[in-house]
Amino acid sequence: MDDLSNVAASMGLDDFKVADNDVIQPFQLEVSALRGRAVRMGDVINDILEPHGYPNPVAHLVGETITIAALLSSMLKYEGIFTLQMHGDGPVSMLVADVTAAGEVRGCASYDEERLQQAREQISALKAPEGSQNHLAQYLGKGRLVFTVDPGEGGDRYQGIVEIKGASLVDCVQHYFTQSEQIGNGIKLAVGLRDGKWRAGGVMLQHLPEDQKNAELGTGNTREDDWRRAMILMDTCTEDEMLSPDLHSNVLLTRLFHEEGVRVFDAVAVKKGCRCHTEKVMNILCTMPDDDLDHMADDGAISMHCEFCSRDFVFDLKDIRATIKDKNAETSP
Repeated sequence: MDDLSNVAASMGLDDFKVADNDVIQPFQLEVSALRGRAVRMGDVINDILEPHGYPNPVAHLVGETITIAALLSSMLKYEGIFTLQMHGDGPVSMLVADVTAAGEVRGCASYDEERLQQAREQISALKAPEGSQNHLAQYLGKGRLVFTVDPGEGGDRYQGIVEIKGASLVDCVQHYFTQSEQIGNGIKLAVGLRDGKWRAGGVMLQHLPEDQKNAELGTGNTREDDWRRAMILMDTCTEDEMLSPDLHSNVLLTRLFHEEGVRVFDAVAVKKGCRCHTEKVMNILCTMPDDDLDHMADDGAISMHCEFCSRDFVFDLKDIRATIKDKNAETSP
């Protein structure tokens, strides 16, 4: 781990001229004893969003969901998959993103095109920008936010559910932490197009565990003052800084928190990852009754589409039945 104040003094911020894209950068503020994460995504977020051809507000929402999922998952110690889902009664009925412990991310959305267009027209009539502050209320409507940590085989699955509440995805996540975890939590987020490609960035601050916090800071107004100061500093981060393809996260953190004693830890690479593959889809089809397979087939073939990566799979019905026959033979006494 490195203390950025010392790094900046010995190396100079010019040594971070090459931006670090597609990373989660853990850090800690020594003065206020707050832990944090910075996420910067370029190619990864664009490679996830571009194949879907989503309308801009939907792509924006999926980008935000993925970025928040990356921030939240990096605060947890888990082996398996962290999933963030939102279900609403608005034109965007579902948003989902998940992150594996290895840093593989994916995300997608379900939406009603006609209702979405109507909502966009309403926003346009109000002359309100399509930004993070109004997406949630206009497009998701009423519903629920679900956090799931699935540690895989042998582990205990954890799930938290809270009502969608607030004007943005960030508002809703912070509402969850206030209601369910009682943990101070602050998030600054940006998603947008730069030179025709999607980019995303986020900074998250959170209190250290209570015992460590008490040992380092004492109690009472000191902690509250430190928290307010850190939130004010984080809020000075602009969207252009968050989305800049030329700005290193260490430079960004130094700009924001240089008086707080920023200490950075090893960064985690983020990559696009979808768990769909031919064998997995074939195994799913092999569990289906013959009548269902006949109903799904078109000209002797069955097509399957992955909503996460927008990949299409096509299987010959004869091959599926041959595979089922082989599997049955293997399990027969």
